[in-house]
Amino acid sequence: MSVSPREHLPTVRGRQTQAAIDAAARTVVARKGILATTIADIAGEAGRSTASFYNYYDSKEAMVREWAVRFRDEARERSMAAAQPGLSHRERSHQAAAAHWNTYRNRLAEIISVFQMAMISDDFAEYWNEICSLPIGLITSLVKQAQQQGFCAGSDPRLIAVALVSMLNQFCYTQLSGAHADVDDDACIKTLTDIFYRTIYHREDGSHE
Repeated sequence: MSVSPREHLPTVRGRQTQAAIDAAARTVVARKGILATTIADIAGEAGRSTASFYNYYDSKEAMVREWAVRFRDEARERSMAAAQPGLSHRERSHQAAAAHWNTYRNRLAEIISVFQMAMISDDFAEYWNEICSLPIGLITSLVKQAQQQGFCAGSDPRLIAVALVSMLNQFCYTQLSGAHADVDDDACIKTLTDIFYRTIYHREDGSHE
């Protein structure tokens, strides 16, 4: 995925205005979704004119494209924490679950936007597939490593990865979207960690590490 964002405006005021528009867009999108959000909604939330939006983005789609690049890069960086050496299976499960949850927590509007746009745009479908390929690839590798140690024998590593990522995505979206302001991050991460750990690091006799 290759997107060339506009150059940052050189003035402090310009950067502040763009930051206000981005923050307003995230607020509205997290509440309404990108398809129902209008540029007028974003401008109104930011306390700016609609014309101000067009100083920074050509369209809603252009804005989401720039968001997608930043989200992809952050997701890649977060996901690598689970691949570091020296972790126990439980610790690795926690790192993977926490990375997914925290990425959703910090980039909810971006995720909602790309996912919803993927339903109506081939370009955004490609973006979504690329974003999901990061955790799917990581989890596939973890499953293969676990199988070498006698865990989850006979399962298809990639299918397990796809199933887990689908579950992670839906769980994070359900818990964080809308009016769920009182979500317990620690409890959610623990729940995801338990599911991740029990899915990958189990043996046929029911034992774990």
